[in-house]
Amino acid sequence: MGATATATQAVDLTAPIDSGPWDEVKRYCRRNPRLVVGLAIVLALVLTGPIGARFVDVRTAEPLGDIPGLPPSWSTPLGTDDQGRNLLAVMVAGLPLTLKVGFLAGAIGLAIGIILGFLAGFFGGIFDAVVRMAVDTLLTVPALLVLIIIAASIRGVISVTIMAMVIASLAWMYPTRTIRSQVLTLRERAFVQVAHFNGMGRLEIVLQEMVPNLLPYLAAGFVGSVSSAVLASVGLEALGLGPQNEPTVGMTIYWSLHFNALLRGMWWWWLPPIAVVVLLFIGLFLVSSGLDEVANPRRRREA
Repeated sequence: MGATATATQAVDLTAPIDSGPWDEVKRYCRRNPRLVVGLAIVLALVLTGPIGARFVDVRTAEPLGDIPGLPPSWSTPLGTDDQGRNLLAVMVAGLPLTLKVGFLAGAIGLAIGIILGFLAGFFGGIFDAVVRMAVDTLLTVPALLVLIIIAASIRGVISVTIMAMVIASLAWMYPTRTIRSQVLTLRERAFVQVAHFNGMGRLEIVLQEMVPNLLPYLAAGFVGSVSSAVLASVGLEALGLGPQNEPTVGMTIYWSLHFNALLRGMWWWWLPPIAVVVLLFIGLFLVSSGLDEVANPRRRREA
């Protein structure tokens, strides 16, 4: 008996101490470095505007804010363009506008997709048939061509917010289809059937049982929607269909092409906005990949 008690005591002394929430977070960050790196990149780009405005005079992002055509120097680290805009100030002032278009259009498109996808997938019937037919039909339409036509039609009054709305008008079809497919599989799961037997209403099951189970998937879908919205906005602006008086990243690329900065060797005009766009997409890709590991149990790795 004494030997047994001693062995039991030894096991208890060497048992792992319960870790707190912060230890769990650190352990998960070590297990999913892509999500951490991606979030760090995106957060750094998001904070570029509010933090950079404390060190850079954003008023020099306007035309004739500085001497035109200056190469990079200590006073103008990214030089100036032919309109006399300080390109560092343009990046500080314009990056938040580009992110605003992406996040606003992505959020609206995903919200519409969530509503239609959950209603169509869970309730079915005529509504599901109509939604499925509308999505399948609209997905065959070249979205970029439609966006170009719409943006060209309202070119004189387009703003950052209006551009986000235009992009969001065609950003809901793919989220609707994918969310509907997820809901169709979830509604056959055992926990949904148990909720039915317990007397829960359909709306209660959707909000309390299905939505929490799809939160990681919805977060990954939001990142994908933001990426698509940013790509669409930069593409439209590079064609000159964006807000002409706003220093967005896409409009900076457009003006550099308009004034032949590439042929004139003014690399400081076109390279920084392209580098920012590439860095943003790398960050969003890493976040999406990390969230996919959270949403997909087969990709989870043990620490």
